[in-house]
This record gives sequence, C-alpha cells and structure tokens, in this order.
Amino acid sequence: MTIERARQLLQAQAGFGGGYSANGARLVLAEVQHEHGREAVDALIAELDLERIFGFAPGQDFSLYSWKK
Repeated sequence: MTIERARQLLQAQAGFGGGYSANGARLVLAEVQHEHGREAVDALIAELDLERIFGFAPGQDFSLYSWKK
C-alpha cells in the first residue's frame, strides 16, 4: 500500500470516528508499518491528528502481533 492510499483511507476513517473506525485505522497503520516502517506511521499519526481522534500515540506498535497480547 502506498503512503498516499493509506492517507486517503485514514482520512475516511478519521471522518467517521468511533471504535469501529479506530479498528479500521489500526489495520491500515499495521500495513503501513509493515511496508514502510514505524517512522511513516508516526508521520501519518501527526499529520492526520490521529492521537486526538483515536488516541494513537507516536511510537505505538501497530504490528498485527502486538494486538494478540
């Protein structure tokens, strides 16, 4: 997934807000982290204000394995 496509998907999820949208955003960020690294994730969190909207923090691990804990 490109960063631009991830940005589009995250903007849509942020527009909806709520718990289900947070899960969708988490999946997008997991894919971005896998393909582009945590720095790209942190940049998207800051750019789209996802910390305020969903409570996602820079440096947070979005890998799929981190959800199983």
